[in-house]
Amino acid sequence: MNQEDDICQIKTINKEKVNRVKKQLMQEDTFLEMSETFKTLGDKTRVKILHALSKEELCVCDISAVVEMSMSLVSHQLRILRDKKLVKYRKQGKTVYYSLDDDHIVQLLKMAYEHVNE
Repeated sequence: MNQEDDICQIKTINKEKVNRVKKQLMQEDTFLEMSETFKTLGDKTRVKILHALSKEELCVCDISAVVEMSMSLVSHQLRILRDKKLVKYRKQGKTVYYSLDDDHIVQLLKMAYEHVNE
């Protein structure tokens, strides 16, 4: 297969299709936020943390034990996940518990898992 097998050999634009799709596109800032979410999910450790939190709420110490990383490294990853609204936390006394921000994150993980296991 040469380089040109995967591109059009004749440049023709179907203006009706192009206009129809353009009208259905999301706002630019939505694309930016989505790409930032995918960048955040592009880290194996963060995905591992999210997967663990999809099973149950965990404190930082527990997450650290699950992913086998220091608490400071886990805290750094959790800050990134929190900034992207993927996880939330609550304090109970001196313990901080993390959970997924909402069920959409579970769906993202599930869809990604199904995709890579097709």
